[in-house]
Amino acid sequence: MTYAGDRILYDADTHIMELPDFLRKYADPDIREELPLVDYGRSLVTDEEVAVIVDNGSRHSDDHRQSLVALGDRMITEVKEIQALGAFDNKDRVIANDMLGFMKQIVFATHSLHMPFSPSKKIEDRLRYGGARAHNRHMADFCSIDDRLMGVAAIPLENPELALEEVKWSLDNGLEAMWIPHRLAGDRSPTHVDYNPIWALLQEAQVPLVFHVGGNPLQLHPGWSNNGRAATKDWMGGGENVRARDAVVLHQGIETFIGMMVMDGILEEFPRLKMASVELGAGWVPETLVRLDQTHKAYSRVDERLKSFTRLPSEQITEQMAFTPFVFEDVARLIDHSNDELYLFSSDYPHTEGGRDPIARFEACMQNVPQASVDKFNSGNFLRVFPRASVTSRG
Repeated sequence: MTYAGDRILYDADTHIMELPDFLRKYADPDIREELPLVDYGRSLVTDEEVAVIVDNGSRHSDDHRQSLVALGDRMITEVKEIQALGAFDNKDRVIANDMLGFMKQIVFATHSLHMPFSPSKKIEDRLRYGGARAHNRHMADFCSIDDRLMGVAAIPLENPELALEEVKWSLDNGLEAMWIPHRLAGDRSPTHVDYNPIWALLQEAQVPLVFHVGGNPLQLHPGWSNNGRAATKDWMGGGENVRARDAVVLHQGIETFIGMMVMDGILEEFPRLKMASVELGAGWVPETLVRLDQTHKAYSRVDERLKSFTRLPSEQITEQMAFTPFVFEDVARLIDHSNDELYLFSSDYPHTEGGRDPIARFEACMQNVPQASVDKFNSGNFLRVFPRASVTSRG
């Protein structure tokens, strides 16, 4: 019995736990030594854990691997992060996939994109895009071993021409979603006409844009912590990651990004362009749909772009987007306050944030939801946003 059992489940969020040389190993020789090593200093993973793995030839010990396989369908509940089966070794990931039983998995990076996705204007294009290309080569190689793995490319937007070139390379090399940072692209809005060739290409290729936590700074401006009170800890007990006050506003970056994509007419102009918001929560989505429709109604009287819309903003988003709720969010309530076309199952494997038993957590809140809506959450909405997932073989 697999973890998924007899359910048909498509997983919209899984990860690679990169080893230190993840970028350098696949980088062009002329920039290899300038690219940063992957740093686990802001995670639950310790340097000692990573060192043991690297010293063992960049793989888990045979005893550790066997102990994970012996867990069977309890594997996801018992072991997380870099100690999980297939966290960084794609051959082990095939075994893990057999045990999990998901039809497809979207695969994101974890820590390797800090530099390519940094908003700093000091990063040279040759390093930003060289780092993105190294990531994308490694991701394509990792996922090439198993058709269930759908690799996510990293596409910084600071340079529109280089971004388009990276999208083309990623499509040619089998990557099946394009992750862009949900923030300003340097001094440009990502809705700038310079990016229209990217949207057109992805629409034609039926490959979606994806957004993920880490695509925008995780923390509030430091001034918000200048409150005369003791410093607070993040969820891991330190202070470098998401703290309670950060979590409260984590959705604001992606909500702003999506709002601009709608109001500047990108979804209207490219009606077959798909997008997915992953690990950014979904509790904010129902009210966002209402607010966008209200804004459209009020301002379409004076804004010619809005007046030309053939669909309401809520219709555009419902037809072209989907969102992964956090494991603690009530999916039934979200559906009741919006519709059942918007939400996606995700495990976040092998990250701790996904919970020890995401299937049980989501099913517990959907006991009174019609089976047709549950099926959309488990698979139907995924196949709408990631239509190429229905293709069973590469090429």
